[in-house]
Amino acid sequence: MIKKYPFYLKSTVVLFGLILFVFMLFNLKSILVPLAFSILLGVLLNPLVNRLQLWGLNKIWAISLSLLIAFIFISGIVYFIMTELNSFGAQLPVIKTKFWQLTATFQHYVSTQLHVPIAKQQQYIAEAENGIKPIIAATLGTVMGTLGMVFLLPVYTYLFLYYKILILNFLYEIFSENNSKEVSLVLKQTKGAIQNYMFGLILEALIVATLNSTALLLLGVDYAILIGLLGAILNILPFIGGIIAVLLPLFIATITKDGYHTQIGITLAYLVIQFIDNHFLVPFIVSSKVKINALISLVIVLLGNAVWGIPGMFLSIPFIGILKIIFDRLPELKPWGKLLGDEIPTRHKGQVWNLRSKRNTAINSETESPVKSAS
Repeated sequence: MIKKYPFYLKSTVVLFGLILFVFMLFNLKSILVPLAFSILLGVLLNPLVNRLQLWGLNKIWAISLSLLIAFIFISGIVYFIMTELNSFGAQLPVIKTKFWQLTATFQHYVSTQLHVPIAKQQQYIAEAENGIKPIIAATLGTVMGTLGMVFLLPVYTYLFLYYKILILNFLYEIFSENNSKEVSLVLKQTKGAIQNYMFGLILEALIVATLNSTALLLLGVDYAILIGLLGAILNILPFIGGIIAVLLPLFIATITKDGYHTQIGITLAYLVIQFIDNHFLVPFIVSSKVKINALISLVIVLLGNAVWGIPGMFLSIPFIGILKIIFDRLPELKPWGKLLGDEIPTRHKGQVWNLRSKRNTAINSETESPVKSAS
């Protein structure tokens, strides 16, 4: 006989388990962050490894060559960004001078129109700088810590790909043999969906980067390719990333150009690009089956930032998409998959049940009335 526990006891145990899980994630982030990135990289490289093995390479050489190709691709992107940043740094004194000139003009406008003294404005700026400094320090610490652990990424990825069959056999063996066929189907569907989802995200980022850079080049914005690439990377983050992505070119245009025509052009161009991304790229490339609703996206990004910082913000969206893929393919977890998705039903279950009960009541009353009249 299965013993049933009261709801308050079960909910307390679940809540305690969640707290313990989050505590573990936070304290082990130096190990788990590169591990999480390596899982995503392993999923992306797995088809290439399989293809190389079909062409006659053994497993070790296939994995090594795949990692080398990934390393060259990532190193090329990093090298390009660092080169552009060095060029940006060379122009930094001029940009800084123009920035302070605009700041002085803005402070004079606020002083004359809004009657806020310049000394008071400088006090507010100083207080804001004191509040921002710890955030910048924590951000830089997170970035440097992540860069310091980059050497773990290829090691983890190599081991995941090498022991792939061992991990899959473990998943089969933890379920009973009667469910092996269902487990095989779920794993096959999940693997294909995750790979399509991750490749879709990368392809979407490449298209958005191309559109951003082209628009900024046509508008004559300095460092157009760098800003377009950064905007595409930030576009992975819902809402927050899109806002920062459009503020970057607006800031550069305001500092380096006179007038407001370029800023208006940037705003219109990014609105068009966001329309294309939301209505064409995401539904047809990333796949509408893995779309996450806005509420969950925003909450999961903020939670990712609270637990793992900047890496957590970027990891949260792919992993919540992977969870939705898994939930949608397991009957017991389908309600959670629906909760994560963006398909909004027109009626909730209570309304449907009420309509059914009213319809059944009406049918029963109709069948009973002839009997009463006959009697």
